[in-house]
Amino acid sequence: MEHKPVLLAEVSNYLKPEPNDLLIDGTVGLGGHAATLLSHVLPGGRLLGIDRDASNLELARERLSGFGEAVVLVHDSYANVTDHAKTHGFTQVNGILLDLGFSSVHVDDPERGFSFRSDGPLDMRYDRTQSLTAEVIVNEWSEDELAQIFRQYGEEREARPIAQLIVSSRAKIPIRRTTQLADLIAGLKRQHGKTHPATQTFQALRIAVNDEFGELERVLPECVNLLKPGGRLAILSFHSLEDRIIKQFFKNTPSLKEVTKRPIVATREEQIENPRSRSAKLRVAEKI
Repeated sequence: MEHKPVLLAEVSNYLKPEPNDLLIDGTVGLGGHAATLLSHVLPGGRLLGIDRDASNLELARERLSGFGEAVVLVHDSYANVTDHAKTHGFTQVNGILLDLGFSSVHVDDPERGFSFRSDGPLDMRYDRTQSLTAEVIVNEWSEDELAQIFRQYGEEREARPIAQLIVSSRAKIPIRRTTQLADLIAGLKRQHGKTHPATQTFQALRIAVNDEFGELERVLPECVNLLKPGGRLAILSFHSLEDRIIKQFFKNTPSLKEVTKRPIVATREEQIENPRSRSAKLRVAEKI
């Protein structure tokens, strides 16, 4: 499946990239947003792209190769953006983009373990050099810890029964595969509409494996410090918990002015063309 960057025109319009600008894409992914932004900042501008996924970064490197030295790509978490910004001369930037969605590449590859729709190892790591996987969480964390992440990160109403079922099941045989876990949950929880019973549990595990909320909370003040006055921070989120963190941060940070009073969402046309965009929300703030 071709990866389509979500809300591409809107991101570009709100970040307002111009020649000579310095930009940071903290989640460069496959380079879709970055390619468009780079086309506006030349000549003279540069973009620092960061991603936790080494395989995605290689695809981005190939896609952005035509921009030469105008693009710098780094394999790391965006939570460490300040270190890389200092190293590569991006300490006073015009714009920063964070796209918090995971790419279709993750979902489409069963070996990455993000999806219950095809069998694969319970992995879910963006950065495959880290040791914590979904399999470790499912087989080693306590019932209380499991129930907490299912409730907090997945907003799963049946968090406790699912945690209890996992603990009793793993005592007999380790849970190592995506379909193994999905079938277990489907046997306990009734399906409502088209949503698979394991959807919220898998979401919670992915967030926990990659510490997504912790990383987001750490990077937000770093982004503000890296922006020059008048510089803009644009963030694409894909579920309500992330959006809430961003909304509160923008509201409670004195040096930021909200540019989007309400989140920008995809047009009906884009939602039809790219189903991933349906849950996307774009919030933008400007440093004052």
